[in-house]
Amino acid sequence: MTFAARNAIAGNEIGRYSTTAAVEELITPPVQISYTQNLIDGKFVDAASGRTFPTYDPRTAEVIAHVAEADGEDIDRAVSAARKAFDEGPWPKMTPYQRSLILLRFADLVEKHNDELAALETWNNGKPYEQAVKAEIPMISRLFRYYAGWADKIHGLTVPADGNHHVQTLHEPIGVAGQIIPWNFPLIMFAWKVGPALACGNTIVLKTAEQTPLTALYAAKLFHEAGLPPGVLNVVSGFGPTAGAALASHMDVDKLAFTGSTDTGKIVLELAARSNLKPVTLELGGKSPFIVCEDADIDKAVELAHFALFFNQGQCCCAGSRTYVHEKVYDEFLEKARARAIRRTVGDPFKKGVEQGPQIDSEQFKKVLRYIRSGIESNATLECGGERVGSKGYFIQPTVFSNVQDDMLIAQDEIFGPVQSILKFKDLDDVIRRANNTRYGLAAGIFTKNIDVANRLTRALRVGSVWVNCFDVFDAAIPFGGYKMSGIGREKGIYSLKNYLQVKAVITPLQNPAWL
Repeated sequence: MTFAARNAIAGNEIGRYSTTAAVEELITPPVQISYTQNLIDGKFVDAASGRTFPTYDPRTAEVIAHVAEADGEDIDRAVSAARKAFDEGPWPKMTPYQRSLILLRFADLVEKHNDELAALETWNNGKPYEQAVKAEIPMISRLFRYYAGWADKIHGLTVPADGNHHVQTLHEPIGVAGQIIPWNFPLIMFAWKVGPALACGNTIVLKTAEQTPLTALYAAKLFHEAGLPPGVLNVVSGFGPTAGAALASHMDVDKLAFTGSTDTGKIVLELAARSNLKPVTLELGGKSPFIVCEDADIDKAVELAHFALFFNQGQCCCAGSRTYVHEKVYDEFLEKARARAIRRTVGDPFKKGVEQGPQIDSEQFKKVLRYIRSGIESNATLECGGERVGSKGYFIQPTVFSNVQDDMLIAQDEIFGPVQSILKFKDLDDVIRRANNTRYGLAAGIFTKNIDVANRLTRALRVGSVWVNCFDVFDAAIPFGGYKMSGIGREKGIYSLKNYLQVKAVITPLQNPAWL
């Protein structure tokens, strides 16, 4: 089915949920689209097939631009360029300090082009411009400066041996890294993947999400302005079953990193295993509990729980999407949570003061509405929201359900939208058992004044990140990743470096050593 046909069908389907509300007249994005081709071996080139695909403005469902559609042949070309750059090019042979200078120059260029990158991100993704321009793009610069600092601090060890031998370990770049990033935080995921791989001396083939290809292409151009040699970073745009599968199964890719859904992560892992058994890091889905204890300041807890769920239109893998509230404060919390959701400002994400833009596309839009219907049909109480906003684009009302039970789909599945499910719990044993009773284990939030309660919950919850009286704190040095089906490995911080390094032991005999 063509994109045009798919969106025409989506438009008819969406119309059934229309309300009388309307999104105001839209602001024209303050940026031009300059890069729509694949970047391979330092040059922007058309797809080998000549095909393109449309990328959309989620505010209107209208086409922004047509982008080169990579497939297996383009992946072969990109991997070949990355292999040549690694085996023959200057990048791995540069001193770590020289590599760090290029990363620092790139960070400076990101700062210089902060507003353009933020506008592209908002236009292609739908996230609030203020969020992108004030928080996310500055975070990109910070992340690359962090990894620039690591470039000349990666080293091995000397190891004592039982006998007359000198033993050392070398930490070597792993080679060609294949990277597949998602659509919800395109540039942040670009930084999480590209930063550590380059700091360790690797070369890269990165596939963008087909929904949001524009900012990664722009960023890659800035990298070459910063002095990155050709072939070191190759960026292609295409679809998962073609370009993504070709990259995951490529025999000349040495390592794979993927962020996306758990179901797709399983496919990626299998493709990697069936090809050359390349190591894989996965950052996958979540259904994170946000636990409000009986001693909580309710006003603060409501605001933080609201942020934990609705941030980025609810399109966040670690969203606090199961809000567990102690039975003693449940009614008060629910009343205030409902009022806060009703006050949430939905509209054009380029407009100042807007808190929530559209969902990414028609597929996600319809998925969220299906889960809302499921909640209603399961006899959860719809407190507010539940319908679309306006007559075009993919805007959904902030939605709150109460009386949610653990066996309902809205309490089990990753909705990835602005739908808050509020559940009641009796005591710590009860909430620990229920919070852990999920296939996911990405993150959790705890809101309490009692340090003993916080410590108990922190150690009991089987998740990769626990935020106590805060949420979504993503410093460059803080590792991020999940337990169970939320992924394999960690991103950010020192822990991310080992994803892109091989450890080699070197042993040489010692003749008449003065000491051992």
